[in-house]
Amino acid sequence: MTKLCRSARRGGAGPRCAVVLSAALLLSACSVLPKAEPVDTYLLPGAPAHAAAGGTPLAVSLRVAKPASGVHLSGQRIVVMPQDNRVSVYQGASWSEPAPVLVRDRLIDALRADGRIAALSSDEARLQADYEIVSDLRAFQSEYRGGAPEAVVRLDARLVEREGRRILANRTFEAGVRASGADVPAVVSAFGAASTHVATELATWAVDEIRRVPPRQ
Repeated sequence: MTKLCRSARRGGAGPRCAVVLSAALLLSACSVLPKAEPVDTYLLPGAPAHAAAGGTPLAVSLRVAKPASGVHLSGQRIVVMPQDNRVSVYQGASWSEPAPVLVRDRLIDALRADGRIAALSSDEARLQADYEIVSDLRAFQSEYRGGAPEAVVRLDARLVEREGRRILANRTFEAGVRASGADVPAVVSAFGAASTHVATELATWAVDEIRRVPPRQ
C-alpha cells in the first residue's frame, strides 16, 4: 500500500491514492460486519369463511380500530413465552404486518364474513361511522403449556357509539389453540385458528349489541 501511494504522488495523482486507501478500508470494514439474519415472513392464515346471508344487513356503519398493545406485541416478530413471565421471539421468523394490524384485519374479515353490517371500514381510512370497535391486545403469543406450544390470543374490546363517544358494551375475548408441532409453521397455523375464533365471536357479539340499540328518532 505504501509503495502504491508514493508512486502515485510522483505521478501527480494524490487523489487517486486517497481513493485506493478509502476502498481498502471499506473492504476491510465490510469483512467484519455481521451478516443479516435470514427471516421467513408469515401471513396470518385461516381467514373466516363467509356465512350464508341472514336477512337484510343492518343499515349502520362500523369502524374497526387497530388494537392498542404493549411494546412486546407491537412489532412483527412472532412472540413466544417458553417460561412464565419470560418473553422471547422465534428466530428467523416474522409476521407480514405488526400483530395489532393482523388482529384488526382479522376482525374486519370476520365482520365481512358475517355479512350483517352494511358498511365496514378501518381506522386507516378514518371514514365517518356510526359505531367503532376499540380494543386492547393483551396476548398474541405462543405459550408453552405441558411442554407444547399453544397460540394464545386475548382481546379486550369495546363497542363505542361514535356520537358522544359512549361505550355501549365491553367484553374480553380469548382463544388458545395448541400447535400440532413445535416448528414455526405449525405455531403460525395455531395463531390463525385462535385469531379466527376470537374474531368470529367478536363479530357475533358486536352485531347483537348494535341490534339492541334503540332506533334513532
